[in-house]
Amino acid sequence: MRATAKLRALLNSGRITVAPGAYDGLSARLVEQAGFPAIYASGGAIARSSGVPDLGLLSVSAIADRFASMADVVGVPIIADADTGYGNALNAQAAARAFERAGVAAFHIEDQSFPKKCGHYDDKSIVPAAEMVGKLKAVRDGLHDADFVVIARTDAIAVEGLAAAIDRAAAYLDAGADVSFVEAPASEADIAEIAKRLPRWKLINMFEGGKTPLLPVSRLQALGYQLVIIPSDTQRAAIKAMQRVLAAIARDGSAASMRNDMASFAERETIVDTAAYLARGKNYAS
Repeated sequence: MRATAKLRALLNSGRITVAPGAYDGLSARLVEQAGFPAIYASGGAIARSSGVPDLGLLSVSAIADRFASMADVVGVPIIADADTGYGNALNAQAAARAFERAGVAAFHIEDQSFPKKCGHYDDKSIVPAAEMVGKLKAVRDGLHDADFVVIARTDAIAVEGLAAAIDRAAAYLDAGADVSFVEAPASEADIAEIAKRLPRWKLINMFEGGKTPLLPVSRLQALGYQLVIIPSDTQRAAIKAMQRVLAAIARDGSAASMRNDMASFAERETIVDTAAYLARGKNYAS
């Protein structure tokens, strides 16, 4: 089954789907091996893995290459971050085609001004709703797979308030989006209001330390959400782990004291499926 069809089956299943964040092939493998049915390819985490902040600094081709490297090593659908579409409607259409070729099953595009900021930063600015509608129509026209899932994100809460954000999300659904994504609601009441007022599939962003309060997955399902993304908690955990092992090396000259907190040599090779690659290589040996 194509990744796009797998994701639509999840959305139609009646069960909420949790998609933890990944930012490269290794982290994507770990999410899949942990048993999650979908992966969120976080644009912010991909930027930070390149050593830069989430400010729209990476090229479309660099991001598409990263998505392709992730899709190549997992079997579950990937939900990707397309930022603002990287320019006007034609830029968004070109990005949509590139990301479709990369093998992701869905992406979200947002109504921030380009270059964007992380959705939980302050001082965001947004484009007119009509401009975003045009981008969504261009994106839908540019895609080849009818099952590809287009997610429309609005950052309007921080600029225009909750009611305007919901109105924008509804307009974006009318323009061809399959899923609405209202970013950064600041209370459980707002989360519930969004779910109540918007039809069809809905996505919510949940991560530790953001502006949105963390709710149990069961509560989000009861409210009417179909997708939960957790963008960067995996990367933040990895940062702390690397800092601890580097501190041990600086202190002791080795990471021996961290042995129980590191994957073993064998565990690492199992994660990346080394044995299967070697066996496949033997099939082509002369």
